[in-house]
This record gives sequence, C-alpha cells and structure tokens, in this order.
Amino acid sequence: MGLLEITKLPTAENAVIHLNAADNVAIARVPLAPGQELRVNGRAFSVEDPIPAGHKVAVTPIAAGENILRYGQVIGRARTRIEPGRHVHTHNLSYEELAFAYEFPEGDLTQTEPSKNAPVFLGYRREDGRVGTRNYIAVVAASNCAAHTAELIASSYAGERLPPNVDGVAAFPHGEGCGHAIGPDTEQLQRTLAGVLDHPNVAAAIILGLGCEVNQIDHYLGKGAPPSDRLVGMTLQSSGGTRATVEAARKAIAGLMERASAEKRVQTPASKIVLGLNCGGSDSFSGITANPALGVCSDMLAAVGATAVLAETTEIFGAEHLLTKRARNRQVAEKLLGFVTGYKSYLKRFGGSFNDNPTPGNKEGGLTNIVEKSLGAVAKAGTSPLMDVVDYAERIQSPGFVFMNTPGYDPVSLTGLAAGGVNLIAFTTGRGSAIGFPTIPVIKIATNTPMYRRMQDNMDINAGRIADGESTVEGVGREIFEMLLRVASGEKTSSERLGHQEFVPWRIGPML
Repeated sequence: MGLLEITKLPTAENAVIHLNAADNVAIARVPLAPGQELRVNGRAFSVEDPIPAGHKVAVTPIAAGENILRYGQVIGRARTRIEPGRHVHTHNLSYEELAFAYEFPEGDLTQTEPSKNAPVFLGYRREDGRVGTRNYIAVVAASNCAAHTAELIASSYAGERLPPNVDGVAAFPHGEGCGHAIGPDTEQLQRTLAGVLDHPNVAAAIILGLGCEVNQIDHYLGKGAPPSDRLVGMTLQSSGGTRATVEAARKAIAGLMERASAEKRVQTPASKIVLGLNCGGSDSFSGITANPALGVCSDMLAAVGATAVLAETTEIFGAEHLLTKRARNRQVAEKLLGFVTGYKSYLKRFGGSFNDNPTPGNKEGGLTNIVEKSLGAVAKAGTSPLMDVVDYAERIQSPGFVFMNTPGYDPVSLTGLAAGGVNLIAFTTGRGSAIGFPTIPVIKIATNTPMYRRMQDNMDINAGRIADGESTVEGVGREIFEMLLRVASGEKTSSERLGHQEFVPWRIGPML
C-alpha cells in the first residue's frame, strides 16, 4: 500500500503501512487491537496482539529462523514461528550481524551539473568563499579549566542591545583539553575547536585557555595556524584570573563586534548551503516520513550544487551496503567501509556492539535493532551519489552527498558536523528532541503528529502529516527545502528561539 492511499480514519486497508512488496511485516499506522481486521496485498487476517503505533505486525506466516524483511531488506530472523497478526519486536526478532557482498561502482560517478536557475538566500560571504547563515562572536574554551569563564563572558551580554548584523556572543564550554593522552585524541579535539573558531557562521572569535593545560591556545594562534585578525587568544593565568579575563574579553569583543556589524547579508546561490543531516530520538515512523522527506530535500540540494552531509557511523551499520554502491568510486566506498570497520574495533575495546545503539525510547517507538534503525536513518541522504567521506570534524569540501564519521550520540555528532563547516542542520526526531547548537540553526522535523503536538514549541516541521495522509514525502521534502532557504536568510528556528546551545566534542582516548 502506498502512502498516498492512507487516510486519517483507519480501515482494514490503511491501518498499517506495507513498505515493500517483499516485506513480511507491516507498520501499524495507529494502535491496533486484537480482533481488528487487516488487509494487506489482498490478504485478510486479524490482529492477535495489542500493537502500538509504529510497531511491526506480521502479514504472512514466518517460520522460526526465517528472515524478517522491512524496506525489502533483512532486519533479523524470527526466534519462533510468527503467525499473521502477531506483534514482531524484541521478544521474537533476533539480531545478528549481517555479512554483505558489497557492490562497488565501476569507474567514477559524476555529480549532476548544478541547475543554472538555482534559488538564492541572503548570507554572509567569507573571505575563503564559504557563506555564513549567521554572524556570531564565538568564545571557545581550550579546556574545561576555561569553560566557566567562557560562559561568563557570553552571559555578560544577556539583555544587552547588540549592534546590527551581530547574532550574539556564543560560548563553547566543554569538559576536555587537559588530562588527554597526546596523539589522536588531542589532535581530534584541536581539529574540532579549530573548525568551530574558523566557521562561516562565526564573524570573529576568542580562544580562551587557563594557561597550563594540554591543549595550549598557541596551537590556534601560532605555528601551524594561519594568522587572523578575526581571532584573539587569552588565558586566565596571564589576564589576572576570572573577573579580569571577562573584562579583557569584553574589550576585545567590542572591536570584533564593530567589524562584524559592518558585514551585511548579500544574495547568494543556494549552492553555498552545507546541510548537516542528523536524527535523534528516532522511532519507526522516522524511516517512513521525516527521513525520506529529508532525503528528497538532500537530493534537491545536490541538484543545485549544494552539500548534504550524513553522519552517525553507528546508524549506517547494517545499511552501509546501500551506500557503497552509490559511492562516486571504489576509493570512496572503501573509505566508508574503513570507518565502519574502525568503529567496530573501537566498540570492541569497550565490550560494546553496534546493537547497543537503539535506546529504550527507540525500542518503545517500534525500532527493534540497529539494522532496522540504520535502514531508516540512511534515507536522510536521498538517492544522490556519495561524493566524499570525511573523518570527524574534517573540513567538508565536496558538493553533493557527503558522509562524516561520527558517533550516533546527538550532541557529539552535531559538534563534528559543525566543525566540518555545515552552516545549517536538519534534525529528525520521533520521540522528541530538544537539541540545538550555539552558532548553527537546527531545524527540527517531527516524524509523527502526536509527538509534534506534544512538543510543538521544539518542532519546526511536522512530517507526521505524511502518515496521516495529509501530505506526501515529496511535498514535505520541498517544504524542508523552502524552510532551509528562509532560515539561511535569517528566520529563527525553534531551537534558536529556545536558546539551545549543546556542544560536546568526541572524547575517544583514556583520561590521565
């Protein structure tokens, strides 16, 4: 049954969503009660168990050990025989790590030539060619030892009237920067903070240290870093302590604000949009409504020469075979698989597995295991070729669809995308998420209408209208695209209005 056939009132034909003709399960569009009649592909049967909305119901007899399919893909095996009408979830669907015969592209795929009639937005052009959607002064702590002071500096502007064209003074406190093993962990933190400092949404910045931490501010100001009159460095130890540092920072920011205020939004092609794709608090509707709608938007961005960046390595596991055959070439595909393999080794060091990812909330929302979750998550990236793969917080430089290696943990994933240079973020959620970012607008897309209504203050778009039969995947995808242009031009998102400023770098190594 196609989504276009679904109406609001449940009937035997539309009470469930059968996503693929090969699937032996369907998704409950509404709560199902025992005895309720269903009809799928002309086959009639009765519901045998209470089944919450978003959960799976068997539509054919499934033998013990038989593959269970959703999206036309294997998501696990039946633990026991499952009759039509039975609830399919953690109690009778087993998880196993699947082995794939990966398909690799032959030759080199090319990105479609961008449309010459691309839409535009009003943004801040930077000297390096990137474009900002906001114009902030950032105060970035080099370590936890400077985090409190960074927050004091930013909060001292609360209630003050800022100059025109300045969106605010944003603090970046965190718990890292000292007690690190020297090597990949400190290098990743430095790459992350450098990306936040040198970001298209940041007009100017202060890098603030205590003075004696592992992550010295000289890394950002001296050798190895290009000189910049947009970046000021200071430490608490050399500035006279917390209060004196706040005053010194305010003096420096006064000059930075004057320069930032002189910058004005100008008309810019949509090809300058770099959109981060993320999901959190996912449910079973994520892969039916919000994620594929965001995928439509991602393809629209690729068509105009813009960039859409999928993240969360833990949430492509079990679906990576769908991405490798879309890769620009074999080298890009193998780099993607290298990150998956590396992440698997990383988890094993701590006794974990990819299937630890689905949270209790994910499971309550109908997602049984990581494979099912991943198959829905990758829909955010649409159908365009995978043009590039980058590591956590690496600069994003390719147009089209790009993948970044990040954890699935939302604030850490968003931080990596931000450091890589995304100037907008689209975030889908089914259970409800209240996340944002200090300097980047985060557009929140609800997967289902009941949650949208409960958390309307946090949500920007209701993709649940797709399952309600009030819109289509394509229609909501275009709605997201149009909102991106408005937000890029200055319209505030819900997370901005509420003041969300989550920032958490990825700590990968031991604590000393």
